Amino acid sequence: MPLQIVSHPDYDAGFAPEHRFPMSKYGHLMDRLGELGLIGGLTQAEPIAAARLHLAHDADYVGQVLACSVPAHIEREIGFPVGERVSRRAQLAAGGTLAAAHLALAHGVACNAAGGSHHARRAQGAGFCTFNDVAIAALALLDGRLVGSVLVVDLDVHQGDGTAEILGGNPDVFTFSMHAEKNYPVRKVASGLDIGLPDGTGDDVYLEILVEALARLSRRGEWDLVFYNAGVDPHREDRLGRLALSDDGLRRRERMVIEHFRDAGIPLCAVIGGGYSTDVAALAARHAILFETASAFA
Repeated sequence: MPLQIVSHPDYDAGFAPEHRFPMSKYGHLMDRLGELGLIGGLTQAEPIAAARLHLAHDADYVGQVLACSVPAHIEREIGFPVGERVSRRAQLAAGGTLAAAHLALAHGVACNAAGGSHHARRAQGAGFCTFNDVAIAALALLDGRLVGSVLVVDLDVHQGDGTAEILGGNPDVFTFSMHAEKNYPVRKVASGLDIGLPDGTGDDVYLEILVEALARLSRRGEWDLVFYNAGVDPHREDRLGRLALSDDGLRRRERMVIEHFRDAGIPLCAVIGGGYSTDVAALAARHAILFETASAFA
């Protein structure tokens, strides 16, 4: 069976090529997946329902995004204006992660070709993140009693502060973030488990720490679903990362995470997370490693 992938052409909100957020990577990623023959199980994302947005975000903020009336000071924290295309993209990405989660529950593993907007907090967006798709999807599944326990594994180079804020205190969700300690955000929000790494951490040390962290997570109990934020910004050539992983290190990381949970029989929903490079084709190829690896477990 082909890997289940969720995507939409409007994941690309059409930013200028020089923007710090490389919006065109989504189209390049799908082109790369097509070249690899990995889009046989493609589902088109649909916008998330407003009622599900309210599970994770304040109603006032949801209304502002849907009406494209986000205050300027919040837009500055997000990093771009929230116009019609950005609003639609945020709704689609959240819908895509929820759809991928449903597919993961049905098939064991599935990927959203966007998502991982982990800096969006309950009352506002931040750090290139408008809606927190993983938090929304986790709460929607719990609300619908489709799962009873959820684990979030966040390996983006930046700490998952928004996810920790929204899901903190929920006894049915455990959040784990492994990130560059000195990177954004300056003020971290405590996850269930945080591991902050020093600048320049490379493949071998990174993976040694990760394998022990995965063992610690498994000792905490069983999970009905894992959300995996597979940000590629720990790569040594990433503009906004401070770690030093190679392409091979990313490939070994993806194998380690996916194999760990699939061997345990736990469904895994992966999102692509961050990645920032002026060489968008190379960046898309890094994101594609997740899908290449996950396809072996489909």
